[in-house]
Amino acid sequence: MKTIIIGAGLGGLLSAARLAKTGHEVEVFERLPITGGRFTNLDYKGFQLSSGAFHMLPSGPGGPLARLLEEIGANVHIIRSEMTTIRVPLKKGNPDYAKGFKDISFSDFPSLLSYKDRMKIALLIVSTRKNRPAGTTLQAWIKAQVNDEWLVKFADSFCGWALSLKSNEVPVEEVFEIIENMYRFGGPGIPIGGCKGVIDALEAVIRANEGKIHTGQEVSKILVENGNAAGVVAEGKEHKADLVISNLGHTATALLCGEALSEKMHYDYLKMLETLKPSAGIKICLAADEPLVGHSGVLLTPYTRRINGINEVTQADPKLAPPGKHLTMCHQYVAPENVKNLEAEIQMGLDDLKEVFPGKKYEILLIQSYHDEWPVNRAASGTDPGNETPFTGLYVVGDGAKGKGGIEVEGVALGVSSAVKKILG
Repeated sequence: MKTIIIGAGLGGLLSAARLAKTGHEVEVFERLPITGGRFTNLDYKGFQLSSGAFHMLPSGPGGPLARLLEEIGANVHIIRSEMTTIRVPLKKGNPDYAKGFKDISFSDFPSLLSYKDRMKIALLIVSTRKNRPAGTTLQAWIKAQVNDEWLVKFADSFCGWALSLKSNEVPVEEVFEIIENMYRFGGPGIPIGGCKGVIDALEAVIRANEGKIHTGQEVSKILVENGNAAGVVAEGKEHKADLVISNLGHTATALLCGEALSEKMHYDYLKMLETLKPSAGIKICLAADEPLVGHSGVLLTPYTRRINGINEVTQADPKLAPPGKHLTMCHQYVAPENVKNLEAEIQMGLDDLKEVFPGKKYEILLIQSYHDEWPVNRAASGTDPGNETPFTGLYVVGDGAKGKGGIEVEGVALGVSSAVKKILG
């Protein structure tokens, strides 16, 4: 069976490698001159910066992405992160880190609550694993349970880091799926070689199974015949296929279908597309001669103005930086209304870092923003519409069609697994 894949990002290459292993004749078309999209490395001053994701797999060596890589036969070594910590003010009640701070374990977040609220949270953690809350946002659910602003700050920091959303934008159902996956798969991990280590391994699998990858070739149209995907047009040339998989998200994929989507029967799908909103964020990459975080996990920062979380990837793979150097990556959520004010958002993030790392010497290597056509997620987590489209044989994968409870690339892997299951029956 001939399968064409649009986009050589993580979702596209995962799909290509998985189907090539089953005997599909696979061809990948990528408009950029490189593969990987927002999941590869950028070599800068000897540092391996990432084009998007943070050289980190949220569920580590036991998660959906790691399992899919193993199933495909991709040679990727993932190191489990040591811990996740939360930076809190030294004295409870202080609004920021200016008067000192301490780091506590992620699992100790209830310790800042009153004894009564700690007991309530403990009971809720047990009860909600069987009876999941639904029908509201995470923030609204928290406020209905515990009257303590600390939990909202903690939730905003976690959601900002993991999803590029605030807790009042995330469906509570999605968060509890994420929590369940944390129990199931464990904490984060870092692939050796960073994002590109994964991409190179996937390319090797595709080529070993006679698949083809074309870079610098943009798909301008998806061919649809009698309601079935029939191939694509790339650089003015038609390429016929039995299946088409798009890594572009539902909205961009629909635009490539053109007049085939203009019929009244597709009205509901087109209306659904209008509801999809991308999530935006900013990443600040730091170089230092000494460790800034000191461990390979995530450092959450709920008492900053903008920075949500930080990780120091060289704690797991020193080769992601020149000898003796450390690479630290910091992420901040950007609200939709602030996308047009990115300079001000960046400055607040930089000011945050002065408080998070007081007295530390570091160099700002690169500041990257992710929004609009180059977002953190093409569909905000919890709003993904699945893999299927109105046309038989046309599927969507990637960060616009993530699986439930999958943080970032883990969601991409869950979405790919779901699409491949539908394709292979």
